[in-house]
Amino acid sequence: MFDLATMSTFLAVVIGLFLIPGPAVLLTATRTVQGGRRAGIMAGLGIATGDFIHTIFAAVGLSAILMTSAWAFNIVKIAGAVYLVYLGIKAIMEKPSDPQLPKVSPLPPGKAYMQAIVAELLNPKTALFFLAFLPQFVHPERGASVVQFLILGLIFAILGFFYTTLIALSVRPLGHLVKRISWLGRWSGKIIGSVYILLGLKVALQQK
Repeated sequence: MFDLATMSTFLAVVIGLFLIPGPAVLLTATRTVQGGRRAGIMAGLGIATGDFIHTIFAAVGLSAILMTSAWAFNIVKIAGAVYLVYLGIKAIMEKPSDPQLPKVSPLPPGKAYMQAIVAELLNPKTALFFLAFLPQFVHPERGASVVQFLILGLIFAILGFFYTTLIALSVRPLGHLVKRISWLGRWSGKIIGSVYILLGLKVALQQK
């Protein structure tokens, strides 16, 4: 269903995105500091759950578009590529700032999990990201598109959960490391912006 080049590119992009600190990292770190490692891990699981639910929505909606017209699906892919380029330019242009942990009250692991799901589901930027990101790796001629969406989304969610778990297990050592590599904060926007732009250009260049 997926060729080696497609899956390799997908995994490389996803891992690259995870390595740049974002809201998921900050939320996981906060829950870990205030509620312990278990709360941090459950928050990460909640984020992963929310991401997979976004995948289901994207799979159902975009597969319906594909059933209507392959041409319309290509338009969606191009629109998604344009959106990714926009996100990339925006990330590069933004001035770097020191990430701050959000101020939240301590919660037991169960509530940390549920609140992370709700926070991820209600984030419109996450929904738009999945609608723009996943179609770039779906090729209808290689099998059922809805299955491809779900597989990609599940891989994204699993990798995300493993990543946030590592964050929860190493918040203190990671904090010391981040202080030592302050250049990451200054360059993170440019790095992730470049990833978005390259992914968007990839789609534009592969069009026949």
